[in-house]
Amino acid sequence: MDNLDYGIIGNCRSAALISKTGGIEWCCLPEFDSSSVFAKLLDEEIGGSFEILVDDSYSITQRYKKNTALLITKFSDGENTFEICDFMPRYHKEIGGHHSPPEIIRYVKYISGKPKFRILYNPKLEYALGETNSYIKHNFVASLTQAEKFDTIFLYTSFNKNAVMEGREIELDDDGYFLLGYNEKIFLPSTKKIYLEMERTKVYWLNWSNKTPAYRKYNAEIRRSAITLKLLSYDKTGAVLAAPTTSLPETIGEVRNWDYRFCWIRDASMVVKVISELGHKNVARRYLQFIIDLVPDKDEKLQIMYGINKEKKLTEETLAHLSGYKGSKPVRVGNAAYAQKQNDIYGILMDVIYEQLMKFSTDIENGEELWTITKGIVWIVSKHWKEADKGIWEFRTEDRHFTFSKVLCWVALDRAIKVARIFKKTHKLEKWTKLEQEIKADIHDNAWNPEVNAFVQSYGSSHLDASVLLMQSYGFIPAKDPKFVGTVKAIERELSNDGLLYRYKNEDDFGLPSSSFTICTFWFINSLFKIGEEEKAMAHFDKLLSYSNHLGLFSEDIDFKTKRLLGNFPQAYSHLALIECAINFSKKNSEETILESLR
Repeated sequence: MDNLDYGIIGNCRSAALISKTGGIEWCCLPEFDSSSVFAKLLDEEIGGSFEILVDDSYSITQRYKKNTALLITKFSDGENTFEICDFMPRYHKEIGGHHSPPEIIRYVKYISGKPKFRILYNPKLEYALGETNSYIKHNFVASLTQAEKFDTIFLYTSFNKNAVMEGREIELDDDGYFLLGYNEKIFLPSTKKIYLEMERTKVYWLNWSNKTPAYRKYNAEIRRSAITLKLLSYDKTGAVLAAPTTSLPETIGEVRNWDYRFCWIRDASMVVKVISELGHKNVARRYLQFIIDLVPDKDEKLQIMYGINKEKKLTEETLAHLSGYKGSKPVRVGNAAYAQKQNDIYGILMDVIYEQLMKFSTDIENGEELWTITKGIVWIVSKHWKEADKGIWEFRTEDRHFTFSKVLCWVALDRAIKVARIFKKTHKLEKWTKLEQEIKADIHDNAWNPEVNAFVQSYGSSHLDASVLLMQSYGFIPAKDPKFVGTVKAIERELSNDGLLYRYKNEDDFGLPSSSFTICTFWFINSLFKIGEEEKAMAHFDKLLSYSNHLGLFSEDIDFKTKRLLGNFPQAYSHLALIECAINFSKKNSEETILESLR
């Protein structure tokens, strides 16, 4: 498999990646950040998988059931046909909350002829660190390991368990199922019960998707991206993950491999902003509560990222026994970046608080806590905005005065002032406005480089950086301001490579990046659109959409040469930027249609 040709299934508790040929090649249970059950994605030899094997006469196609997270893989040789519908159960319980157990269901649907297949069921618990042994019991297959620590998984099936475990050929003449559960079942499943689970889960997703408004253009892409973002939200705490995977490399064979199964305040805030614009209020509300729960002390500094269960310490370890995706070592779990200082997160958090107050001001319950957090953020920014930091791209070398970080310090003050007005706390305005203007002037004085005719990556440098494109969308500068137009043009000239963008071109801790950071290209397209180059922007957008995988999913990076997807997958950041672009294009089209009808 040369690309990240996987589909994602999940239930807001965990997720699994399923290959183009129907193999489960990545899954952690019981939760997103648990150790893996299947990790063929990170080691083809020992990682473990759950595959459906057919002979070469079968062609295999894959699609999502429309507007749902149910993934259908179809196997057909023309005469003999069957489908696997993969999903993780999720639906409303009769007495509040959701039913979302840590399990995967594979519903096998008979369609025609006498289709034959074999099963390769090879779980490798605890990141395949020790041996996993499987035992055929009366009602299920139990797999367990006790090498590193004790762990078990249970497989229930309507098929002959011995035939399944021995990889013998199974001839299909009726529907059947596999249920892989982290817990032993109290009530035994049956094909009929499993079918009901599938229908209930389908209805849950159809209802959820139905809340997403219809747009004139790119409707299918917006919906698929919205569902993907929902799949990356963690029900229990409201956290939003950057991605459900670890150590998928930004460049094959290199060492930029990180664990993304955490909640970055920056990414998650942007996700919430976009998701709430799509009308999904609960995701936004619960994420806000997640943040409020993380800021208990008034002088406690916000970390850039947290564990999905609000863990503050995310120690980074290396799994040396795994060979890595396509041989790209090391495989890491945990992420040392949690200890980094990044001054932009305060502005991002203030922006999301302001957005929520604007959208839900009548039904925000925790106004007093939000006002306390707002005051705390202004206090922290006032004390620290003049300091250097690691920046949005988490440089692991020396701190610098990054333009993006400074702009976001300005955003923190700008939004705090607006929040003060909403809460009618006018006694703060004079002092806060003075600081807001001071930061703004400082950025214009130090981040603008007249020789480059652009705002640059950091104070005193001549390097360009795609993150400064966000100055406009955060309201720091109008789109048609000559300084912003100049910046967009300079970035196009220096950082664009066949329409795909470098984050930056100056060498970082690991040398010059050889892949494009997908979100940067979306930011660039948005900026082109805003400065009036709309046709060019839409052409770039359509081209970028063509680089998604067969299911419309994006990872973090795209290789400049081959256009293959790289980096952790699917990536929340990429999908939220896709939605933002698509909505902007759609709104523009709607406005033009209205104007046409008025003429």
